[in-house]
Amino acid sequence: MSDLKSKFLQVYAALKSELLHDPAFEYTDDSRQWVERMLDYNVPGGKLNRGLSVIDSYKLLKEGKELNDDEVFLACALGWCIEWLQAYFLVLDDIMDSSHTRRGQPCWFRVPKVGLIAANDGVILRNHIPRILKNHFRGKPYYVDLLDLFNEVEFQTACGQMIDLITTLEGEKDLSKYSLPLHHRIVKYKTAYYSFYLPVACALLLAGENLENHVDVKNILIEMGTYFQVQDDYLDCFGHPDVIGKIGTDIEDFKCSWLVVKAMELSNEEQKKFLHENYGKDDPKCVAKVKELYRDLNLQAVFEEYESKSYENLINSIEVHPSIAVQAVLKSFLAKIYKRQK
Repeated sequence: MSDLKSKFLQVYAALKSELLHDPAFEYTDDSRQWVERMLDYNVPGGKLNRGLSVIDSYKLLKEGKELNDDEVFLACALGWCIEWLQAYFLVLDDIMDSSHTRRGQPCWFRVPKVGLIAANDGVILRNHIPRILKNHFRGKPYYVDLLDLFNEVEFQTACGQMIDLITTLEGEKDLSKYSLPLHHRIVKYKTAYYSFYLPVACALLLAGENLENHVDVKNILIEMGTYFQVQDDYLDCFGHPDVIGKIGTDIEDFKCSWLVVKAMELSNEEQKKFLHENYGKDDPKCVAKVKELYRDLNLQAVFEEYESKSYENLINSIEVHPSIAVQAVLKSFLAKIYKRQK
């Protein structure tokens, strides 16, 4: 394990301990044990990319200046706020999607004796974020900006989740409603803001920057988030469950996935009819037929072409940015996701 990751996990332990002894609530042994188990199950289990990238980005913005212990701790704390936000979204998302596995283990609500208590656990996870911010950032000049940032990104993500869910209702009636602009809109709000913009925005605030001066950075990161989600849609179908840590269910769930949108674009009338008949059915035979059609349409090659074009466009956008430090942040983000397998 890298030094950075072990330091990051030490900060998780410190933040968890503070939350489990929060003076605003009188914990009993049972309630403290429940919350601790819930946190350990849901917060630190992923790749931690979002959280770690706050620290990476902050270091790059400081242009090689060594961070002191306090700066490292604060960057880690903000990174964990994003991981807490992610855990909150995933716990509730898995209930809404009736998912079975997440990060290679049963979804939290599928754990015996948890069930729909998971809905309240999601609310608790969400409420831990302002507790962490208050404990460590209340005296900082950018405290209000941090609160605004987390509130706004949460709102954008919840609205993205809503359009994803209600689009699925519409799509079940009419697959032709699914289009690239709609897919882009869902992805922008549901994924790109919290996964790509939020970590860099946190680092910019730590570095004393005004976010209003960095709209161009936000736009590049939203595009990067879109590319990331297209990869995710691709891996949901073509990735190996052992590698990606979950069993993809986009086809069964009637998701407005990049693959189905592309398939509708490239299909003849007969193939479209075939998609209508088989997409969104919770039947392994139907799922296999959809995947077979994706292969017939050569969507793997279409994706590879999309991937290289997206990469080229992103690099071009990044290289016109006036700040070399900001360029470095954006390029490091892109390097982490280009041609990823999970």
